[in-house]
Amino acid sequence: MKPRTRWEAVCTVDDLVPESGIAVWTPDGPVAVFYLPHRLPALFAISHTDPFTGANVLARGITGDLKGEPVVASPLYKQHFSLLTGVCLEDDTVRVKTYPVLLDGNQIRLEVRANQRESIAA
Repeated sequence: MKPRTRWEAVCTVDDLVPESGIAVWTPDGPVAVFYLPHRLPALFAISHTDPFTGANVLARGITGDLKGEPVVASPLYKQHFSLLTGVCLEDDTVRVKTYPVLLDGNQIRLEVRANQRESIAA
């Protein structure tokens, strides 16, 4: 059975900083939302937690492009994570979770798992 999800409003367009990320809190935990206005799509979301250290730092990483792939470099050990797939480019056995992102008027929404109480009520 597929877990139930919902579109959670996590921030507004005004909260975003071009070419960088911000950290937001979701039912799944901390998520890094990136705004790359020169790309289509321009919004990306991945787990904020660096899988190599367990530290919540990925939103503070440097964004860039490696061979056409949008990436963020962890500010700690500089591993690059694809903003499309979450895969670490230096070690493809490691990945971070990615989240679908939706622009809804001025709201940025992420598709996250519904909490258990919402699932039972639905």
